[in-house]
Amino acid sequence: MRNSQVKQHSFSRWRIHAFADTARFAQQLGRAVGASVVRVRVHRFPDGESLVRIRPLAGDYAVLVRSLHDPNVKLVETLLAADALRRAGARRVILVAPYLPYMRQDTVFTPGEPISQRVIGGCLGHAFDGVLSIEAHLHRVRHLREVVPCQAYSVSAAPILAAWLRRTEDRCLIVGPDEESEPWVRAIAHEAQALWVVGKKKRQGDHRVQIRLPKLPSTARAIIIDDVASSGGTLAVTARALHRQGVAVVDALVVHALFAPGALKRMHAAGVRRVLSCDTVPHPTNTLHSAPLVASALQELL
Repeated sequence: MRNSQVKQHSFSRWRIHAFADTARFAQQLGRAVGASVVRVRVHRFPDGESLVRIRPLAGDYAVLVRSLHDPNVKLVETLLAADALRRAGARRVILVAPYLPYMRQDTVFTPGEPISQRVIGGCLGHAFDGVLSIEAHLHRVRHLREVVPCQAYSVSAAPILAAWLRRTEDRCLIVGPDEESEPWVRAIAHEAQALWVVGKKKRQGDHRVQIRLPKLPSTARAIIIDDVASSGGTLAVTARALHRQGVAVVDALVVHALFAPGALKRMHAAGVRRVLSCDTVPHPTNTLHSAPLVASALQELL
């Protein structure tokens, strides 16, 4: 979606419904658009099933907020909440999912696999009238609405990252770990007025990658940027490659901090000085606030 200034939409007939694990993001979004925020309640039965309860509607429309990391349970509860909002009388229901899972499996890489992106996208598109996410992991499709059949938009986090980079005191080299990230890295570097390079990545499993970097310009500091980080392996290998070429200080800046246990330790052991992330997934590294960006996109969607 465009990040241009848009006419403010009245949220007097809207209410934001938020699950507990995304409450902080929802409160920031509510303040940004001037809408009230209420909690979605979840009861878990002994057999693992969930019962979702929503507060009575304040108007005809509802925004449901939940970041869908740890997706297998959260996706079911999110779909149940959409149904509860419809049955309570909501005429239009918008999902704000700062992190949207299952977008990476966008083709059949090995015979016998599903196209998970299409399966999950189809479920969400039929449950909601609109879906907003941040940096959905899209490679072979250009727009989220191609796989989520409703008013679906993936908002770029590039303005947030570029703004933070402009505020840093030291000039630095921006590094993307793979060629797929090149357009994104180039756009961020252009807005931040910084030099940039991208590497060539070869994945050898969930936790093993090879990274080859081009010859670097002379620099004392580099910042690796990535949209999703989970095991920390890609960032660690990239950091080692940078240090081998004489870069003294390496930091990492990621959008979705899906860090598994031990990921931060792995990165620090590889020479990453500090790790910063957007608040799309709650994590101690959260530094960059993305709710204002979503608020602007939500205004435009309406």
